[in-house]
Amino acid sequence: TTGPSSDSDTSPTVESVEDNPDGGCHIYRNGYYESSIAVVEGILEVNIIQMTSIQMTESQAENSLVDFVVTCQGSLPTDVCTVVSDPTCQVSKSVVCDPIVVTDECLLTIRRAFEEPGTYCINITLGDDTSQALASALISVNGGEST
Repeated sequence: TTGPSSDSDTSPTVESVEDNPDGGCHIYRNGYYESSIAVVEGILEVNIIQMTSIQMTESQAENSLVDFVVTCQGSLPTDVCTVVSDPTCQVSKSVVCDPIVVTDECLLTIRRAFEEPGTYCINITLGDDTSQALASALISVNGGEST
């Protein structure tokens, strides 16, 4: 039960009753409880707004590079993780996580390498200390070109 205490302190009094399994006795605890709650906005939404293949020279052709332009709403992220999976998004092929610094507007470019042509499921997660948000896309990488 809670109620004001009898002295001038306006903090609520908390009394708890617990059953004692060894004899049917009750334990009474009296005291004061105080707490504060901080409400944070968090990262509300992530969108992949553009995917661009990076043109490379013949000597750099061992990996295909793709830039992902990502936006978000809500609080600013402090880290980004990219999971590259098979086209069904079931079997993970690689996971890359990096710290990021976003100072004003949540608009960032993430560059990722693909070792071979194929179709991939991409999950990009932006996070901070209190929240995470995810965007997914299916991408086809064709020897240095993506669609």
